[in-house]
Amino acid sequence: MRRVLSTSARGGTGDEERTAAREFPDAHASRESHASRESRASRESRASRESRESRESRESRETLRTEFPFELPRGYVDDAGTVHRSGVMRLATARDELIPLRDDRVRENAAYLSVVLIARVVSRIGTVDDIHPGVIEDLFASDLAFLQDFYRRINAEGHTRAAVTCPSCQENFAVDLAGGGRPGES
Repeated sequence: MRRVLSTSARGGTGDEERTAAREFPDAHASRESHASRESRASRESRASRESRESRESRESRETLRTEFPFELPRGYVDDAGTVHRSGVMRLATARDELIPLRDDRVRENAAYLSVVLIARVVSRIGTVDDIHPGVIEDLFASDLAFLQDFYRRINAEGHTRAAVTCPSCQENFAVDLAGGGRPGES
């Protein structure tokens, strides 16, 4: 090889590099393609790293919601006469749905399954933290129906929104059943 190429490879002047490129096009193209490959690999690596970091950041923000607040239409009345309306229901596990099937009350009366199941997933109603089938049995029928529908929504559909239509103007919109107030209240 000529001295011009070695001078160019060591960082010679622009004239020397142009001369080397004309006289040894394969060597110059090889250097360019190597630099191009390194640059492309660096960009791909950086893009992959940024994508992974972005995905990890998104996943950390998108945590699974396992508890859902609710407001009973009428409310649970305890022994002291206190009305408890707000509560929390958690997502059901497979165990929550299987264990009630072994309960003797459910074996005698299949309709009792919802009472036992709801008692397992409701963690609080008002200040009452000890939720058991007896508490659910003492709910008004409209409250039990509400909890059954709420259970279905959060476990099957994954949210607490319901599509509704205004009876006056026929406009469609969504209502969050977990909402802070009772229907019809502002």
